Amino acid sequence: MKSVLIIDDEINICTLLSKFLGKHGFKTDSTMTGAQALKMLKEHPYDLVLCDYRLKDTDGARLMSDIRQMSPQTVVIIITGYSDVRIAVEMVKNGAYDYISKPLYPDEILSLVNKALAQQPATPVESTHNVVAPHAHEEPATPAARMQKNGRSYVFGESEVSRELYRELTLVAPTDFSVIVFGETGTGKESVAHLIHEHSSRKGQPFVAMDCGSLSKELAASELFGHEKGSFTGAIGTKIGAFEQAHGGTLFLDEIGNLSYDIQVAMLRVIQEKQIRRVGSMKEIGVDVRLIVASNENLFESVQKGKFREDLFHRFNEFTIHIPPLRDRTEDLPLFVESFTEQVSKELNKPAAPISEEVWECFRNYDWPGNIRELKNVIRRASLLTPAGKEITMAALPLEMKAGSSTPRYTAASAENPGDDMPEGMMLDSNDLKSVALKAEYNKIINVLKAVKYNKTKAAQLLNIDRKTLYNKLRLLNINY
Repeated sequence: MKSVLIIDDEINICTLLSKFLGKHGFKTDSTMTGAQALKMLKEHPYDLVLCDYRLKDTDGARLMSDIRQMSPQTVVIIITGYSDVRIAVEMVKNGAYDYISKPLYPDEILSLVNKALAQQPATPVESTHNVVAPHAHEEPATPAARMQKNGRSYVFGESEVSRELYRELTLVAPTDFSVIVFGETGTGKESVAHLIHEHSSRKGQPFVAMDCGSLSKELAASELFGHEKGSFTGAIGTKIGAFEQAHGGTLFLDEIGNLSYDIQVAMLRVIQEKQIRRVGSMKEIGVDVRLIVASNENLFESVQKGKFREDLFHRFNEFTIHIPPLRDRTEDLPLFVESFTEQVSKELNKPAAPISEEVWECFRNYDWPGNIRELKNVIRRASLLTPAGKEITMAALPLEMKAGSSTPRYTAASAENPGDDMPEGMMLDSNDLKSVALKAEYNKIINVLKAVKYNKTKAAQLLNIDRKTLYNKLRLLNINY
C-alpha cells in the first residue's frame, strides 16, 4: 500500500484529502506544519508528499528542499493558490513532480497521484498540465484521436472535418501565433484553447480565461488591465488584471466581439506595446502573453459592419481555427457518446448504460443546436434517469428531443416535392392568428433555404437574424436537412 503525507495549514483540506485518498487504497497521514512533517518523514519514509506552498512556519520551496535531502525517493506535489502558480512552476523545475492549483478537484488529484507514483522519481516526466498527444507532424495513434487534459479527454473524432481540426491545432499549438477560434455555442472553443496552450512552449505557465460577453464597458478595463486602490468608487484594493495574471502564459478571451470600441482601442495598444496600465495608474507594466480569442459570430463580418476594429482583427488573425458544429460531424457521435457515458459512469458510480436503437436514430436526426455541450448534458440526464442494468430509451430524453422525433419534419429529401405547406403534424387551427403567423414563418424560411441551397449562414443573413435564432426556429418548426 502506497503511503501519502498531506501537509496543509487548513484542517479541512487535510481531512478531505486523507479520507478521499484513503478510500482509494492509500495509507495517509497529515499535518499542518512543516516542522512536524519533517519529523514524520524521519520516523517513516513516505512514497509521496502533497504539500501546500504556503504554511505558517515555512514555505513549500524550503520544505521541498529539506524533504529531498532527507528522502530523495519521495515524490513531492505542490498545492498552490493561483497567485503562487509561477513559484510552483519554478519548484517543478527544481525537483517537484508537479503542482496542482486550488480549488482542488478529487478526480484530478487522484489521477495526478497515480501518475506520479507510477513514475520513477529520477525519471524526467512531463507535467499533467501538458497535453498527451502526438507531435504536430504525427498522425493520431488511433482514428479516435484524443488529447488528455487533467485526466479528462478531448475527443476529436474520425470524420474528415474532425481530422482537419486536429491537424490545424497541432500545427499552430507549438508556435506563438495569436489564434481566433470560431465556432457556435457549445462546440468546445475553450477546450480547444486549453489544448493549444498545453501543447505549446508556454504549457507550464498560467492559462487565464475570460468571458468578454459578461463585461460592461466600465468593468472590462478593470478586469483586463487591473486597477489601483481608490481609482474609482468601490476600488477598495489593488486588482491584478487578466493580462498580468497570464504573464508568460496564454490569455483566452471568449466572445471577443462584445468588447466596446474604447476597450478595443486600449487592447490594440496593449498588443502593440506589450505593456498595460492599470486603471488609475500612470505606471507601464510589461506583459508577455499569447492571445487566443473566440467568437460564435464571424469577426470579419463584424469588421465589415463597423462593430469591430479592422486593425485589431488583423492583430488577432494570425491563425484561425473553425470548430465544426456537431450536426456536420454526426459520424463522430458514437465517439462523443462513448466518451461522455464513460465520464458520467464514473461520476454516478454505476455501469455505463447502453443506448437503444431508437435513441441512436433520434441522435442522428437531431440538429444539436447546443452542439457538444448539449449532447453531454443529454447523456448526463439520461444516464441519471436510467436504472442500472437498463438501456437508455426515449423516455430519458428531454421533451424537445422527443417532440422532434415524433413530429413530421421537413427534410432536404422532400425539398423537391411541390408545395411549401407545413406538414400536417405541425398544422394548427387555420383561424388562429398564431397558426397563421407560424405557417407564414415556416414557408418563408423554407423558401429562403431553397434559394441559398440550404446554406444556413446565408439564410440567416437574408432573414436578418443570427444563426442561433435560425437554428431555434428550425427546431421549433421541425425543419431538418
